[in-house]
Amino acid sequence: MDLPADNDSTIAQQLIDKFTSKKAVIGVVGLGYVGLPLAVEKAKAGFQVIGFDIQQQKVDMVNRGENYILDVADEELKQVVDQGKIMATSEYSFIQKVDAVAICVPTPLDIYKQPDLSYVRSSTEQIAKHLKPGMLIVLESTTYPGTTEEVLKPILEASGLKCGTDFFLAYSPERIDPGNAHFKTKNTPKVVGGATLLCTKMAATMYRSVLEGDVHEVSSAAVAEMEKVYENTFRNINIALANEMAILCDKMGLNIWEVIQAAATKPYGFMPFYPGPGIGGHCIPIDPFYLTWKAREYNYHTRLIELAGEINTSMPEFVVEKISKILNEEGKPIKGSIIYLLGITYKKDISDVRESPVLLIAQILQNRGATIISSDPYIDTWSDGKQLYQTVPVTKDQLQKADIVVITTDHSKFDYKEIATTSQVILDTRNALNNQDTVSKYYRL
Repeated sequence: MDLPADNDSTIAQQLIDKFTSKKAVIGVVGLGYVGLPLAVEKAKAGFQVIGFDIQQQKVDMVNRGENYILDVADEELKQVVDQGKIMATSEYSFIQKVDAVAICVPTPLDIYKQPDLSYVRSSTEQIAKHLKPGMLIVLESTTYPGTTEEVLKPILEASGLKCGTDFFLAYSPERIDPGNAHFKTKNTPKVVGGATLLCTKMAATMYRSVLEGDVHEVSSAAVAEMEKVYENTFRNINIALANEMAILCDKMGLNIWEVIQAAATKPYGFMPFYPGPGIGGHCIPIDPFYLTWKAREYNYHTRLIELAGEINTSMPEFVVEKISKILNEEGKPIKGSIIYLLGITYKKDISDVRESPVLLIAQILQNRGATIISSDPYIDTWSDGKQLYQTVPVTKDQLQKADIVVITTDHSKFDYKEIATTSQVILDTRNALNNQDTVSKYYRL
């Protein structure tokens, strides 16, 4: 991409040359499940990378080449650290050394289910203190449409530099799918939208110099912000439909998993989504609320999105009621029963418990007087917000003494044959046994 030789375009061309020659120094703010994989990929591509995090423990681990993120290969992090391609710091002054910086900080909800942009704001304010001509700033954190230009741009321009002329600003949403064996940061297509057309081009150039996946340019940062929220809202709504169908099939005595399997034979017009004990993680339970909050600014009520949220958040209660009915058939109340939860994380084969519906299930069961034991091969301890639990290895003795075994997360490491043939009573919320022979009393969601 060659630009005319005026002062503004000269700044842009110099940065483009740095990207294409891999001479740019790139910063990453936030070394969590989004930031660290991105930092490693940039380092692997040949760039000098400086990572920032407020947690000194993460900084120290990165500098020692010690990995703590499932989607980063241990040996890849160690290699780029040993090569001097990546280092970490907890001092924002590192911004003075970089040509581009990606913001990958949390965007949670507050107690009123409203967007909490405090991490984004504080990061941007710190970057503004060290902003220099020719820098590119890209926000990757999921947020509502308008954030990049309404929140970040004024903060950065308060430095006296002008967006699109002196510095470049864009939004490119993260698309991390924890535990996905095929799609990682490097090969997942990237969407980029800038505050100006030139900002878009600058950000796209950087990502094309790093990633193997396609880089799709859109007309504005707001479009890129909207498409990210739309992606997760799409999943949220379709999971809610699967959950509602599961509730109805349960009442009608039908197997929802068989229904979905049959529907999935249609080669067009249907995409299978599956029910479960609820939704978890940082994206699907949270992102739709960003859109519903922003919609109020336009006097619009997102009824379908909010209803889907209600259905999904009601699933832990449904699971508990199902447990209660099964125990009643055995002549047992929840109070005093030993309930064995298999899997605590929100998704199979990962160690992330954020927003896991299992935490609420445990809390409700605990409040009703149940004795809870749990196993999860990816975590040693967990808390439902009130009590700290220690996970235990799965043994025949544990399975046999439990009044009911509840498969809440379908980790691949579980021995389902042993679970099926040893447990007294099983409630499978994930269809993990999938018609496997069982001598137990077996119930599905």
